Amino acid sequence: MRHVALITAPWREPVWALAPFRDEPYACALVTGGAGRWSYLLRAPDATMSLSEKDPADPFAALAALVGARQPSHPEGPPFQGGVVGLAAYELGDRVEDLGLARTDWPDLTLARYPALLGFDHHARQVLAVGRGETEGDAEVRAAEALTWLEAPAPPRAEPVGPLCLDLIASDAAVYEAAVAQVVERILSGEIFQANIARSWTGRLAGGVDPFYLFLRLREQSPAPFSAYWRLPGRALVSNSPERFLKLDSSGAIQTQPIKGTRPRGRDAAEDRALAAALLASDKDRAENLMIVDLMRNDLARVSPAGSVRAPELFKVESFANVHHLVSTVTAQLAPGRGVADLLRASFPPGSITGAPKVQAMKVIALLEPPRGPYCGSLFWAGVDGAFDSSVLIRTVGLVQDGEGWRLEARAGAGIVADSDPHGERLETEAKIAALQKALTQ
Repeated sequence: MRHVALITAPWREPVWALAPFRDEPYACALVTGGAGRWSYLLRAPDATMSLSEKDPADPFAALAALVGARQPSHPEGPPFQGGVVGLAAYELGDRVEDLGLARTDWPDLTLARYPALLGFDHHARQVLAVGRGETEGDAEVRAAEALTWLEAPAPPRAEPVGPLCLDLIASDAAVYEAAVAQVVERILSGEIFQANIARSWTGRLAGGVDPFYLFLRLREQSPAPFSAYWRLPGRALVSNSPERFLKLDSSGAIQTQPIKGTRPRGRDAAEDRALAAALLASDKDRAENLMIVDLMRNDLARVSPAGSVRAPELFKVESFANVHHLVSTVTAQLAPGRGVADLLRASFPPGSITGAPKVQAMKVIALLEPPRGPYCGSLFWAGVDGAFDSSVLIRTVGLVQDGEGWRLEARAGAGIVADSDPHGERLETEAKIAALQKALTQ
């Protein structure tokens, strides 16, 4: 795919453009929220791959091979100009460190390569059809085909009026608080410094409801920077994540933005400001955040030249629909000869949802939680020009289709440190799940 072609079209909403393809295997929408600039619609991949625990292939080498040799990008195109979309389940971390993790029924790594896409420029309010091919003519044909996606009619469907899920059930609160207390004991004994422990919410979509309706509601009610919908064979992923995992531009500049520290939004402006100020001033939350910053600095140093890793911004409060978060930024430069697969291998799974030290924290998590699957993994795109961007799969619902419809699971976790209060950490998980819970049950 050495050549790339662009065709400009008038603005359309990306969620609207996705609707005709909502049931199509490998149809994917990556939709930004807030001040983000680019969203993407992808379909009709030319290659797919799914690697489970039993597959002997190195998943990181498989990713590098599917992305292929580096190709040029168009200077006027979006950051993503064709390449691979991937879903790395949390248990892909077992391929980095052999921890003997149990698995869910989700593959460790799912990949699809797309030679064409639509890029939605929220700032310029226009759409770019992007096509790649071995010749200029091939690229132009693919871009023109992508442009026709905007004219596809959406089959008429009545949007559900009531709850999308009638039986959303939270895991036992007392069991969760006991797990938090056990982690605190392990921290006080010197085994670990921090671990992220999660609760689950499970249920089924109501009859006649499909995963796209959940994606639609989340976009309407609480749009997040890394919203995503990926329809896979017999599965679907709906994410409303606020957190970037890793970003790499074609020059090799790396950025990661771990989130640690949470407060709910206030009932009025004064309470909201007070909660944000309390988060910023919290020694506990700042220490929790700093530990993950140090962890990510260590991970990035594995694939970066000495001295290139920096932390230019610490403890910034960012506000979302239902919570305030404490966010820091770590930057680095990818070493010559390294690529996206090396970066992912060095850093996966994300430090913000494991703990410190990472390997021992993962062992503790495995003792206290069932396998996570997509939750706390990553959804990413890897461009053929060497660029890469990815989210941490929090605020995410994994859905599996069976003979009775769609069963679903969502989780929410909290970072546990030495002075964590089990009841307070449980309340934090409930604040984090609130937007998903509202979209599903109201």
